[in-house]
Amino acid sequence: MFFVAWHPLYAHPLPETHRFPMLKYELLPEQLLREGIVTEASFFTPEPPAAAEILRTHTADYYQRLVAGQLTRQEERATGFPWSEQLIQREVTILGGTIECARRALQHGIALNIAGGTHHAFADRGEGFCLLNDQAAAANYLLAHAPGIRKILIVDLDVHQGNGTAALFQHEPWVFTFSMHGARNYPHRKEQSDLDVPLADGTDDATYLRLLADALPRLLDEVQPDFVFYLAGVDVLATDKLGHLSLTREGCRRRDELVLRLCQQYQLPVVVCMGGGYSPRIADIVEAHANTFRLAAELYG
Repeated sequence: MFFVAWHPLYAHPLPETHRFPMLKYELLPEQLLREGIVTEASFFTPEPPAAAEILRTHTADYYQRLVAGQLTRQEERATGFPWSEQLIQREVTILGGTIECARRALQHGIALNIAGGTHHAFADRGEGFCLLNDQAAAANYLLAHAPGIRKILIVDLDVHQGNGTAALFQHEPWVFTFSMHGARNYPHRKEQSDLDVPLADGTDDATYLRLLADALPRLLDEVQPDFVFYLAGVDVLATDKLGHLSLTREGCRRRDELVLRLCQQYQLPVVVCMGGGYSPRIADIVEAHANTFRLAAELYG
């Protein structure tokens, strides 16, 4: 059995211009239950973590101003979201969900957050629909509280570079950041991950999977992590309006299978967060995310 973090706040209603990307947080759990991929017992409702856990990753000044609604207009525009108390509750709850997933993955091998993967958030600012960096905060939580976890690998396969995550761990030897992303996609100014694999526009299944199959086993042997965070964005799909790559849904599924089978082969606990997905048809987004859960059920169920 594996566990899944979900909270009604994940589907937080936003202005109409932001509403469509949030639909998957309502539809995906419904589809997983309908298909029997998970049961109600698989889901847990995350709680906001203590502020001290957030402050392991984010500066006190930024976090205090974020909670109080005191970001400048420029800072707020950079996040892409209009500020509200409910939005902050949502972001803190997502972060808490990824931390709790990390605790459960230590016991059960894998846990998945229906949301998460907010990899554009830096220590002192938010960007690109990311206010708090959930995987970075969960990695810092493990390093502080889990004695057996000495080295962490973050595998970021969202189509956009995890610039905030890269910057947060640039001088941290205990966290290795690996990002495969569109070379010409957002963010236009990239940070330096420990390993970046930039992809040309139009990259197809065969090329993508070959590059990943070359890089990831080598990293597992060289880095020798004790724990993996996997950002499984489905904005790599050819149908994605922001992605500019050419992966099919089957190629995206094979990507997930490669990552999860390697984690299982190396006996590494893994937390999976869903990341981005902006295909015009919501069914394309939900189905690609559902494949990740189907694989988890096949391998860990």
